[in-house]
Amino acid sequence: MDIRNIAIIAHVDHGKTTLVDELLKQSGSFHEHQHVAERAMDSNDLERERGITILAKCTSVVWKDTRINIIDTPGHADFGGEVERILSMVDGAVVLVDSAEGALPQTKFVVGKALARGLRPIVVVNKIDRGDARPDEVHNEIFDLFAALGANDAQLDFPMLYASGRQGWADVELDGPRKDLAPMFDLILKHVPAPALDKDKPFAMTATILENDNFLGRVLTGRVEQGRARVNMPVKVLRADGSVVETGRLTKLLSFRGLERVGVEEVEAGDIVAVAGLSEATIPDTIAAPEVTEPLLAIPVDPPTLSMTFRLNDGPLGGREGKKVTSRQIRDRLFKETESNIAIRVSESPESEAFEVAGRGELQLGVLIETMRREGFELTIGRPRVLFRTNEETGEREEPYEEVTIDVDEPYSGVVVEKMSLRKGQMQDMRPSGGDKVRLTFIIPSRGLIGYHGEFLTDTRGTGIMNRLFHGYQPYAGSIEGRRNGSLISAEDGNTTTYSLFSLQDRGTLFVDAGEKVYVGMIIGEHSRENDLEVNGVREKKLTNMRASGKDDALFLTPPRRMSLEQAIAYIEDDELVEVTPSAIRLRKRYLDPNERKKRERSGDKA
Repeated sequence: MDIRNIAIIAHVDHGKTTLVDELLKQSGSFHEHQHVAERAMDSNDLERERGITILAKCTSVVWKDTRINIIDTPGHADFGGEVERILSMVDGAVVLVDSAEGALPQTKFVVGKALARGLRPIVVVNKIDRGDARPDEVHNEIFDLFAALGANDAQLDFPMLYASGRQGWADVELDGPRKDLAPMFDLILKHVPAPALDKDKPFAMTATILENDNFLGRVLTGRVEQGRARVNMPVKVLRADGSVVETGRLTKLLSFRGLERVGVEEVEAGDIVAVAGLSEATIPDTIAAPEVTEPLLAIPVDPPTLSMTFRLNDGPLGGREGKKVTSRQIRDRLFKETESNIAIRVSESPESEAFEVAGRGELQLGVLIETMRREGFELTIGRPRVLFRTNEETGEREEPYEEVTIDVDEPYSGVVVEKMSLRKGQMQDMRPSGGDKVRLTFIIPSRGLIGYHGEFLTDTRGTGIMNRLFHGYQPYAGSIEGRRNGSLISAEDGNTTTYSLFSLQDRGTLFVDAGEKVYVGMIIGEHSRENDLEVNGVREKKLTNMRASGKDDALFLTPPRRMSLEQAIAYIEDDELVEVTPSAIRLRKRYLDPNERKKRERSGDKA
């Protein structure tokens, strides 16, 4: 059977996974009465809850006697490592662009990688049914983007489709019949080349996706780059330096059929396959026949730009809510993560029982923490820090910068420009984007964006949309103003009371409600002023045997401000930590003892 391997790439929320649903349905991959969940490719709980794709996943459809292997990729820049890896497995790409939002940062990032590999993308302008669709302008934007990214003449002559993934149609013409996705299937067969690989050489493939199966053990997915593989054939695993990691046998070969993986006896060069039977192989090792001596070339992945400290939970409530609480368990879990997620790096921290975890951004590390929390881990997390470097030629200290694209209603553009300039952002472009909205583009140090997203949503009344993309390293921008308000810190252990919290409401914004357990050094609110303030949130009303002349007034508390995990991580300062357990997210001071904090403050060592 003929084979085509394609990746579907786009910015977050432009409709990749919804389109894949329709491709599976219209190709007959599902039985007539089979129940299929919406966004079937988002199989992970976190993906379903957040409505985003986090892990790259494979599926396969058959159209006119040709098998099309499709890889659904994440759309968020923090998970770019997933996209960079899988581009080595495909011969073509479908670039999906929203008909109203146009080409946004992640589109630019992935298209740049695809063009550099020589792929000739198919462009699909999706969500044509939107009321604010502007397909012609978006077409021009994409052409300009391809030209700016150095596309050659063949790549600039890209085929174009207009589509609605939700309604399940695609057409070559904007005013076409809008019937089904047959034009997209036909264009893929016509435009994407079949894999031109040697089937007579000894077997070799690169592992690009790793997962653990309860029955099969380690399952590695990749494209067979040369030769043929058969069940139970002997293989060896080669690292990038040519060293042999292990030898073994392929106990299982799994080929993709719709959403399922089906066991097969043999696969040949060009097909995407999952293999089992190896215990040490990881990404991006080469799995090959015993006679192969040189590893296949693996694509280098962009380095991490952000680091956080993962620590043991040493607070007074530590060990009460989770099952996995020791530093050894945390260490093993983090190093296991680096095997399947090559965009994350873990190293031992100078601090005892702590580890430095580096990644692409707050969301990527936040997803890792949330996953560990659901697995029963307890840990404390330090404030995110950017990774600086020294320029070897000039000797200058450099830091990561990001390109930020902001879509905001015109009345709020002034406050956004002001806040971005305070955070050392430099405006690159400002233009109307339709519907009384303005599109602002900035280059800003990554440090300046830590903790800004919540403030941005408040300033724009929740209507602004901010997208960011790693731009590169530039000279250090100097100090950037952080959070202005201090913290309300608990001075007592115990359960909070309505009586006590009611009197503290005037001091600032509370993070806890009545009846919650607090401890000395825990942050229970944000002070209305710049300094930290120690308060008693557990004080009870003293009762006497004197009859009151009138009833006590009913005490009403303002609902507390609850933070998500990412908001909490972005909120804290250098001398604060986020305590994460399976049932709670708490903020606390790094040093719980107030005397220790004062001593550190006097010596100038808050962190």
